[in-house]
Amino acid sequence: MESSYLLGRMWNRPKASGIALAIFKGFLCTLNIPQLAIGGIYLHECPRQHYIPIYLIVLGVFSVFSVLLSCLPCSKEPEEGTSNPLNTIYKAWTSLTILFYICWVIAGDVWIYSIYQPNYDKNTTNVDPYCNKTLYLFAFWINTLFNISVGFFFLGVFLFLLGFCLYRGANPAADV
Repeated sequence: MESSYLLGRMWNRPKASGIALAIFKGFLCTLNIPQLAIGGIYLHECPRQHYIPIYLIVLGVFSVFSVLLSCLPCSKEPEEGTSNPLNTIYKAWTSLTILFYICWVIAGDVWIYSIYQPNYDKNTTNVDPYCNKTLYLFAFWINTLFNISVGFFFLGVFLFLLGFCLYRGANPAADV
């Protein structure tokens, strides 16, 4: 019985306030603006891997667009007992966007990590093409921090599920 109470509370969680959501979405937008700026400023400054600035620009545009799209009324969950076809379209778009993000980040990982420690000197006589140091290190650390964050997220999900399974195993009455 306690387990169903826990699950019921988990699914019926309290809604965040509008101000908190606005601050959070503004914060997300400000994190993505530098991706657009650095990708645009150094667009032709990485002949070693010319996809890196494009990667940053596309990632920034899609991230800002997704945050702004989540502010539209169609992104709100419909009241119980009603249906909203725009919400269904929004959910489908969000699912496709998440799939795109996963593929895009994997491509970015390949583009960024495959040239690790590129030649940063534009005026060298080295036959290796260069990559602007600011551009490369920004993309490298953005991707690395994102990958670490995803790893911590999956670790948290795993620990939550492990704790839930252990709780149910220790409390046979929870299986009712």
